[in-house]
Amino acid sequence: MKTLKNISALLLLAFISVGIANAQGTRKERKAAHVEEIKKIVEAQNYVFDANYVNPMRGVGRALTSNYDLVVSKDTIIAFLPYFGRAYTAPYNPTEGGIKFTNTHFTYTSIAGKKGGWSVTIKPTGKDKNISDWRDVQTMRLDISPDGYASLQVISSNRDPISFNGTIEKRKK
Repeated sequence: MKTLKNISALLLLAFISVGIANAQGTRKERKAAHVEEIKKIVEAQNYVFDANYVNPMRGVGRALTSNYDLVVSKDTIIAFLPYFGRAYTAPYNPTEGGIKFTNTHFTYTSIAGKKGGWSVTIKPTGKDKNISDWRDVQTMRLDISPDGYASLQVISSNRDPISFNGTIEKRKK
């Protein structure tokens, strides 16, 4: 009877060990697939930065409860981000605060990091006919980790700098 209990306990332990090993293997495979997906969309310039936390230069950082994003494609960038901080000039339309613009004329530079990840610099060139669309954004720097976490710094000519934390996702068409 004692031998039967020992064999049962040994078999149970073996099944649990196999289950844990399989779960860890699939977790690693899922992470590798996610890292490969992030690499593919960043290199194809076809992604969305989904902001979930804002760090203004002055004041306290805060979690964002609404959907704010930066959509990047090869021919267009669309920014819909909040702004908290000091502005040195008033906006043309006071009801349209934040960093909101669509621009088709910009430079895009991506540098791969040593530990994976990328440093992306986007500079609107202002060649669009309606210059007020991109307002005063000079540079947007996006630091992307291999796991898809990212930090966006926005440098403006008429506002204090501001940064956002969030994630990179595949752009929905």
